[in-house]
Amino acid sequence: MATLLLRLAAPMQSWGMDSKFEIRKTNREPTKSGVIGMIAAAFGFSRDDDDEISKFNSLKFGVRVDQEGKLLSDYQIVKKEEKSKSINYVTWRYYLADAIFLVGLESENKGLLYEISEALKTPVFPLFLGRRSCPATLPICLGIREENLEQALENEQSLVPKWKKKGSPKVRVVIDAAAQEPGSAYRQDAPISFSSLHRQFGYRMVKEDVIINKTIPETQHDPFQEL
Repeated sequence: MATLLLRLAAPMQSWGMDSKFEIRKTNREPTKSGVIGMIAAAFGFSRDDDDEISKFNSLKFGVRVDQEGKLLSDYQIVKKEEKSKSINYVTWRYYLADAIFLVGLESENKGLLYEISEALKTPVFPLFLGRRSCPATLPICLGIREENLEQALENEQSLVPKWKKKGSPKVRVVIDAAAQEPGSAYRQDAPISFSSLHRQFGYRMVKEDVIINKTIPETQHDPFQEL
């Protein structure tokens, strides 16, 4: 058993699961369907490559929320042409600002995890965190750990240094669960097809818990680091 760890961080992210029509919501953490979509883009799969995409559903998926981020709303007026007429309609789009997540993908097939890691390092298509307006910052891949998903999420050091992390060292963890586990709930978040003509999602069970970050980096703040 092994787990591939990913760092998902950017100025903005948006992980909609049940968005429809004019209101485009975001979950509080990355969705499995959204991360699988990013992996499919890295491999260069098209939206109609259902068989290639569905094999990633077998990966056990979990998220550790190192930095919750702030909810932002964006008010937009969209112009649409219908029957030679221009129609304006209002949309609301929601984003997470300044959020940082540790994502784990567990599998008995270590070769598959390695292929995913290599694809994410040299992607065919650009990688986005939920929407095209949300490009990911680097690094994304943190490597493969010889641990199960729960152990990897618990043992990996915090992605937020001590100077930046405020308050309690406790963090949320959202992870795939078995149907009989206490506190588990259904989410319609298992991609069957990303086709624009017949987009389909199945259900998966998830549970949410709270753990304590065991290690928080002591690095000092360097305002010129990004330059």
